[in-house]
Amino acid sequence: MLRPSTLRSDALRTHHRRLHLALATSLGSALPGAILAADPLPTLDPVVVTGSRVEAQSFDLPFSIDVVNMREVQAGNLGVNASEALGGVPGLVVQNRQNYAQDLQISIRGFGSRAAFGVRGVKLIADGIPASTPDGQGQAATFNLDTAERIEVMRGPFSTVYGNHAGGVIQLFSRDPDGPPSVRGGAFAGSWGTTKFDVGVEGEKNGIGYVLDASRFDTDGYRDHSSATRDQLFGKFRVRPDEDSTLTLVANALEQDDTEDPLGLTWSTYKRDPRAVEAVAETFDTRKSIDHRQAGGTYERRVGAGRLQLSAYGGERSVIQYLAIPPGPQNGPRHSGGVVDFDRSFHGAGARWIHTLGAGPGELTLTGGVDFDRSEDARKGFQNFVGPTLGVKGALKRHETDTVTSLDPYVQANWVVDRWTLQAGLRHSEVEFEVDDKYIAPGNPDDSGDITYRKTTPALGLVYQVSPALNLYGSAARGFETPTLTELSYSGTGGAGGFNFGLRPATSKQVELGAKAFIGDNTRLNAAIFQIRTDDELVVESNTGGRAVFRNAASTLRRGVELALESDFSRQWRGRVSLTRLQATYDSPFTTGGGQIDDGNRLPGIPALSAFAELEWKPRDGLAAAVETYYRSKLYVEDTNTERAAPAYTLVNLRLAAEQKSGDWTFGQLVRVDNLFDREHIASVIVGDGNGRFYEPGPTRSLYVGARASYRF
Repeated sequence: MLRPSTLRSDALRTHHRRLHLALATSLGSALPGAILAADPLPTLDPVVVTGSRVEAQSFDLPFSIDVVNMREVQAGNLGVNASEALGGVPGLVVQNRQNYAQDLQISIRGFGSRAAFGVRGVKLIADGIPASTPDGQGQAATFNLDTAERIEVMRGPFSTVYGNHAGGVIQLFSRDPDGPPSVRGGAFAGSWGTTKFDVGVEGEKNGIGYVLDASRFDTDGYRDHSSATRDQLFGKFRVRPDEDSTLTLVANALEQDDTEDPLGLTWSTYKRDPRAVEAVAETFDTRKSIDHRQAGGTYERRVGAGRLQLSAYGGERSVIQYLAIPPGPQNGPRHSGGVVDFDRSFHGAGARWIHTLGAGPGELTLTGGVDFDRSEDARKGFQNFVGPTLGVKGALKRHETDTVTSLDPYVQANWVVDRWTLQAGLRHSEVEFEVDDKYIAPGNPDDSGDITYRKTTPALGLVYQVSPALNLYGSAARGFETPTLTELSYSGTGGAGGFNFGLRPATSKQVELGAKAFIGDNTRLNAAIFQIRTDDELVVESNTGGRAVFRNAASTLRRGVELALESDFSRQWRGRVSLTRLQATYDSPFTTGGGQIDDGNRLPGIPALSAFAELEWKPRDGLAAAVETYYRSKLYVEDTNTERAAPAYTLVNLRLAAEQKSGDWTFGQLVRVDNLFDREHIASVIVGDGNGRFYEPGPTRSLYVGARASYRF
């Protein structure tokens, strides 16, 4: 999260001395005197973020945005899952499935909670390049955590300025390649057969900056049949053609071969043995292989009072996945089989102009641009059996090319007048789905077709500076969420039909009110209340025979409160707390294949209450110990709310990190104990699973140790 040392300058220090005096005057009647009686030299500064595409201090923005300092995360974690960094962000729920075949489950204010695999409803971006496809599906596993400088998490109405499926935005920014060359390496090992090794070099030489990294992660997995091996490569290069321009190139690759998929558990199996798997996982040897490669570049040039930004990217992703679908249903003429096999090529480009000028009594910053994204899947499906042999590639059952294209022009404005800041944005999204069916057989007609979704989404926000220490804000926007290709894939009873081109996009209306304040010198408070009304929410109509069919429900209502507090009590002690209260319900009744869904039923996969607290002790430079506490209330697993909910849990983690410097060498050590009190718990749920395998248990007590070393030339 935020750190006191994030942003320093003499000007800011002077500003914050004034800020402290103003706070004492304007808030003295509302805040406890003990809090205001701190030392008059403030140390907690606002963080500069780029969440709204223009650099600004997070304190001055009319929406909720948090910044995670990844250098601190890297010192105390293994750098394997984004959940290591994002667990303390309010409004964000990261459920680590302990299943590397399906990635993390990430939701922001309820958007994305229904994802059965990967991330949907939340836009993922890395170094300005989308990690989400145009239809809204993304993979957090492509984030390289070893080279990350920070992660920005944007929530609320202004997320919609990023277009389709932007119920929230998570952006990763890798380190800039500065300074003399250095080389580093690390090794980690721990419970459940877990190891990770990484090496890297970075620096700047002859005007060329570079960051290179390679890592291998291995685990046997907490549960049976859940082993995984992940290899990652990352490269970033930066050159400055002249004093007004910068060219940055990035490339990354991820490879996971035969990653075992333990699937979910029924409640009875979970109670018998949380580490077990259902028999079908081993019978069909459920597994997934991923090969992902992409590269891109950004060019930025200053032209007078303006800036031109250009970006382009491209890549390929290949996936083969073996599912646990019985042979019987696959013999139907319209069934697409139990093996998913696709090769995806994707590319895109963006152009943006940012210009600042005087406007009346204030300063106006205008941003205009356009984003183009395209992905094409050469998709096949096969039976997962040959004769009596299960878990092997059999007869062809699906052959098609699926293409998704999006084109999104947008404009944004930021006008600062005295104590007021007005932000506005307008984006027009056009998303086209096209299916070219090449598998035509008796009983399986041509399912080719296309559909285009269009929506213009406005956003408006206003900030009022009550004092230099207190900002109040409000914002409102409309959102847009198309079905994904997965959700469009099947229609009819049991998925017996072709593509479900009758699905409509979900649309939302969001409002948020909030306050951002400095309390004393070393404490910062962010608070927000919000409401989201969604029409045509997508829900599971049926899920049988390995085929999930979706439909549009009536409407949903989400109301919530978010609080985040961070404080440096002294040079040795630091603490932070975050709290999210979210009531997410269906706002009108409807009927699915699972039965009647009543008005007021809870949306599955969304905890009503989640909280995080951390207390860190640094007795001296180079030594830090911390205790982390996570709480999550129960989770409903399907729309009727009648199946057993995943129980609430509280987990406590400990970490100890040390660092020593000797000349040009830096050494670091790490000890982590996760789930200190050895609690059995369900870490995530598979919403609406047709086989009742809703529950994905998390690990009991786990111990990890590691060491790092780096040398600067």
